[in-house]
Amino acid sequence: MLQDIRDSIRQHPKTWFYTSWLLLNLLQSYGTELLDDEAYYWVFSRYPDWGYFDHPPMIAILIRAGYALFPNELGVRLFMALMNTATLFLIHQMLLKNQQKLFYTIAFSMGVLQIGGILAVPDIPLTFFTALFFWQYRRFLAVASLVNALLLGLIMALMLYSKYHGVLIIFFTFLSNPKLFLQWKAWVAAVVGALLFSPHLWWQYTHDFPSVMYHLKERNAPEYSFAFSLDYLTGQILLAGPLIGWLLLYAAGQFRSKDLFARALQFSLWGIYGFFLVSTLKGRVEANWTVPALVPLLIISHAWLTDSAKHARWVYKLMPPALALVILVRLYMITDIEPLTSVFKDEMHGNPSWATTIKEKAGGLPVVFLNSYQRPSKYWFYTGDTSFGLNTTRYRRNNYNFWPIEKEWQGKTAYTVDRLLERLPDATPIETRKGLTYGKAIPTFQSNSWLRFQAISDDLSITDGKLSPFNFTVFPTSSADSLLTGTRPLEVVLDVFGKDSMIARLPLRFTNKEGNWYGSSNDSLSLAPGFYRAKIGVGTVLPLLYSQNSASVKLRVR
Repeated sequence: MLQDIRDSIRQHPKTWFYTSWLLLNLLQSYGTELLDDEAYYWVFSRYPDWGYFDHPPMIAILIRAGYALFPNELGVRLFMALMNTATLFLIHQMLLKNQQKLFYTIAFSMGVLQIGGILAVPDIPLTFFTALFFWQYRRFLAVASLVNALLLGLIMALMLYSKYHGVLIIFFTFLSNPKLFLQWKAWVAAVVGALLFSPHLWWQYTHDFPSVMYHLKERNAPEYSFAFSLDYLTGQILLAGPLIGWLLLYAAGQFRSKDLFARALQFSLWGIYGFFLVSTLKGRVEANWTVPALVPLLIISHAWLTDSAKHARWVYKLMPPALALVILVRLYMITDIEPLTSVFKDEMHGNPSWATTIKEKAGGLPVVFLNSYQRPSKYWFYTGDTSFGLNTTRYRRNNYNFWPIEKEWQGKTAYTVDRLLERLPDATPIETRKGLTYGKAIPTFQSNSWLRFQAISDDLSITDGKLSPFNFTVFPTSSADSLLTGTRPLEVVLDVFGKDSMIARLPLRFTNKEGNWYGSSNDSLSLAPGFYRAKIGVGTVLPLLYSQNSASVKLRVR
């Protein structure tokens, strides 16, 4: 029997590789609890739209389709497991050298392709459509037909609908082949891609470009730290490995080719790495942002290693320990040995127990969490009860500022949960699997985080202790008059931050002159000259807690 299996593997290695890869991922998908971001994206799928605060809609579409088939963790991750397997298959078809054994060995050695390949995050569809883009681009180079151009444009749009980073693949591919700028069919592809992506751009426009504001401004650190760049470089080596990452990057650096397809791979690989390295000058860069670069990395490193037997030996030597490490992580993810998992306090264990404990304390009331998009999403998924996340100025905006949940709960009794409630005398301690928190029933819940303020200028200023009046827009405009200058106007403040800590708060007053809104303050503020960050917040039913109602803006003190 075993001999028959060995013979079958030798005769049909591709079938065995992809079948076992997919089945293992499906099993892992079913048996592993959701990570925080996965639960958040599952909530995305409850509200179909052309866009979301954090990302385009592809991840929501895929989760919604999978969850309709299997209403559990497998459904959330179903299309991720399928796309991960299909990505490898496409890469396999694009290999520049015919060495299957080496390809399988590299794939087994790359932990992110196995463990990360099941996660319901935008990186998975982006990586799949990146592979599909390069596959179609090679076909376009061979035959520049109108059909191939249209298909290329469609795939460009699908990349962008997965994650904005897809634009880097498109840009560096065009940059690798300047003749494309003179080829009308290449422009057809670009125009088709832009037209298909335009519904999302319209969504951004009608929502005051929240994703642009967040990714280009709100995420920026107050000042540069060398740790940003060092962590990024270390993360890329581990992401490509964990044990052979250094070797794959070295091999890709040694690869040389004048072939247009290979040039597109090289430009995209080093262009992405370089772009995000420069981005560390503005703040922390997550290691996974470069995941689509793994497609060209795998192809060109495989090609060079095929011709370098000396270096290829290291791939075979390092594969067993790398695979053993991956297996241990897989087992940890799918099992729950409480003394072990409690030590790490990770995101993938104890979620049903945590959610059930809070639900029992809430006694059937709707639950509001503070300063988190993760906890309300996890609670919602594992209890089936709609939950809401109220973001204060000490946190950041997310899609809970946009969904209709908040408006639907106004004036109702709600149960609020957070460690911040510890200071309230009537808050109840709640001991959960994930640690101690506090809860409090709010008889008449009130908040207005759905209001959005946007300063016209990127800079606000304080001169001689007084805030200079600033022009701003407010959305939705239909609510502005009654909420800001009505008989009972909202309490609105400007919270000032130095690095990551709030250091001052100014109450704001508003005037409307000929249809233009202006904010100012009667109070004075004494701060050392320099630059700070500021956010506009609106009072809530909870004392001294203000929802975050604006992007972070620069504040200059003179």
